[in-house]
Amino acid sequence: MPKCARSFVTAFLSAAFCLAVPSLAQAADGEAWTPTQDAIRADAAGISLPQTVAGLSLSKSGEASNGGRAVDNYAQYLSEDGAIQATLYVYLPTYADASLAAYMTDKAVMERFGAKTRRTAYASAPAAGRADSAIRAVYDDAADGALTTAAGFIHAGRWIVKIRITGPTERRAEVLNGLDGMLAGLSVDDPATLHATTPASFAACPAAPTTDARLTPAKATEQAVPQDVLIPRDGKDALCVRGTVTTAEGRYDMLQQVGRSDGAIIVPVDDSGTVLAFDPATDAQGYKLSIHMVGQTDLYGLYDRVPNPHQIAAILDGKDPQTAQAAAVATYAANGDVTLSR
Repeated sequence: MPKCARSFVTAFLSAAFCLAVPSLAQAADGEAWTPTQDAIRADAAGISLPQTVAGLSLSKSGEASNGGRAVDNYAQYLSEDGAIQATLYVYLPTYADASLAAYMTDKAVMERFGAKTRRTAYASAPAAGRADSAIRAVYDDAADGALTTAAGFIHAGRWIVKIRITGPTERRAEVLNGLDGMLAGLSVDDPATLHATTPASFAACPAAPTTDARLTPAKATEQAVPQDVLIPRDGKDALCVRGTVTTAEGRYDMLQQVGRSDGAIIVPVDDSGTVLAFDPATDAQGYKLSIHMVGQTDLYGLYDRVPNPHQIAAILDGKDPQTAQAAAVATYAANGDVTLSR
């Protein structure tokens, strides 16, 4: 597997601790953002936010990765003194799920900010004028009690919107006012594209087989544009933990739909949309492996069964020679076009 995973939490913290006194907003990248008189707009996603909202002002905007493709966009906001810092992300993961984004960000926040961190809110919330269109999370006593950090997650069409905001503990009210103001101030061209979402719930799966799976590499002519992974998203159904994958980088859950031992299996890898998916093949016995990222899906061959945690760890650590190179890569443009290369 290519070393493509990254963390929005890490990126946010790097920006938060490096930014100083706010300056005038830099010109947005022409392909990613269009600034108007009082707002900033991600054109491809049809999503806008005021340039000044809840005591925060736009400081910088651009593309976090995939430069020029407008599929991974950010906008940074600051309070007047720079002590409260927020980032709006609008990105196109090829496996889009606000509930999963919240779950993986929750893990990253709790790991990054230390044992004293307390999750004090984690529930559905209104966004862009619609009830239950976001997940709102708040964390107190982060960084040994020094910080309050909060986040919001929205699924709009093919896009995920994430808001991260952090400030000193003594200014907790301003941090929460900033998050709620950004959720309320968000504008979506087509409100019908907003997905109702709720935090994910998990159960324990029945014991899964541990026999090694065998991979039949796909021929170039067999690869097609990937289909949607058939698991209900945005918290619409309970998932269960099939197993835990332990790698050099961390521990990851193998998830499947409760009551569907023959369904798809996913392994979320980070809080920016990297997901391994094993889908039941429709034209053969076994499971097809695909790796979903921001703006890209890597397609592999057919396993005779779902790989066990040890095999998945080898894939994630880059130690599995069978998955060192994808059989095909599907690249997604911001307008929805997909290009398949082999």
